[in-house]
Amino acid sequence: MQAHVVAVCTSQKKGERKTPVTEVMFEERHGICDDAHAGPWHRQVSLLAIESVEKMKALGLDVGPGDFGENLTTSGFDLVSLPVGTQLNIGSTIVEVTQIGKECHQRCAIYHQAGDCVMPKEGIFVKVLKGGPVKAGSAIFILQ
Repeated sequence: MQAHVVAVCTSQKKGERKTPVTEVMFEERHGICDDAHAGPWHRQVSLLAIESVEKMKALGLDVGPGDFGENLTTSGFDLVSLPVGTQLNIGSTIVEVTQIGKECHQRCAIYHQAGDCVMPKEGIFVKVLKGGPVKAGSAIFILQ
């Protein structure tokens, strides 16, 4: 099965669950328009596999896309196996992997609400090289 976007999600504040939306606009060198994590830095957009979300559901957590703070919930390949520098074509956009996982210095609202968080171990972060719209169902291809 082709790798694809399961859900696109945004939030107004960092450290909270994100809300699924119909479509987002990626802006070059900025991230997702109107998302709290957008800006001129290396973690503009976050991705987490639906398989990671399902693993937490199997442990009894009531979670779904966006609940771990990810912008894109994906399906179809192992995100954490992608090396930093990998370029992905998502819909009509191009992004570059900048970080695998993250260090959580304190327990954020997501941890307290969900009871655990897989984002630090299984999420990845990208910067936007070419902007455009992304929505659920958008295909994901590895470019390099």
